[in-house]
Amino acid sequence: MSAARAFEDLTALAVPALTEPTLDKGALPAVAKSDSKPANEGPLKRDLVAGLEKGLAVIEAFDQERPRLTISEVAGRTGLTRAAARRYLLTLTHLGFVTQDRKMFALSPKVLRLGQSYMHSARLPRIVEPELHKLAYALKEASSAGVLDGGDVICIAATSAGRVVSPTLQPGARVPAYCAANGRVMLAALPQADVDDWIARQQLTPLTPHTITHPERLRIEIARARALGYACIDQELELGLRTVAVPLRNYRGDVVAAMNISVHASRMSMDQMVEHCLPPLLQAQAHLRMLL
Repeated sequence: MSAARAFEDLTALAVPALTEPTLDKGALPAVAKSDSKPANEGPLKRDLVAGLEKGLAVIEAFDQERPRLTISEVAGRTGLTRAAARRYLLTLTHLGFVTQDRKMFALSPKVLRLGQSYMHSARLPRIVEPELHKLAYALKEASSAGVLDGGDVICIAATSAGRVVSPTLQPGARVPAYCAANGRVMLAALPQADVDDWIARQQLTPLTPHTITHPERLRIEIARARALGYACIDQELELGLRTVAVPLRNYRGDVVAAMNISVHASRMSMDQMVEHCLPPLLQAQAHLRMLL
């Protein structure tokens, strides 16, 4: 099958039906079931493009552990049939977002355009980044900001100030929220019922001997972060990495992100971090609230 034919197949899958359901003669369009939905719910299913959703799911199937996948592996990771996975992969290859080497597929550098579009256009990283630089160069330690995305924290801005303490402290890096300071302070902003549901959905894998993996202990740590207004992580994400983080609120008081200071364990104890790094973090937090 040619790439052009694959693209036509994908287009056919992606375009929702344009015909409205036939109404009985006495029915009124204003009360048709397909046109009514609660005001607080998302868009109607008929208004969504399923093909786009599935194409993005194929891109997300690739990660650090599995950078190269076969058609069958992509199908298994996305829930698509093997035939559908093949068409999406051929289409993405045709568009330049995926490369193919025999039976193996991998993402191409063109995928970075998607992330660059956010970094260059989004307001949040542009506002946060100057504060991160001030913090990092005043304390001579690394600083970063992130947002919650499902079970992970995605770094949206970072600066090292010459201290390279972790490869996760760079824009675009994704880490598990349960063992990241930024993650815990953002989880602490959620209602307790939502926190309980979130914990129940996570696979709490021990990344180091210090990682908290017991659900009840994690629940206690999130509650502690809620009470204190900040969270500390002592080598739970990486051995040698200590972090203190605070939530970032907008002018309405909603938590929209979190920011942290990270140090190597050999340079500073947790008590020293709270004493020396937390006050500047809180000052930056207060300043950013007027801008967000």
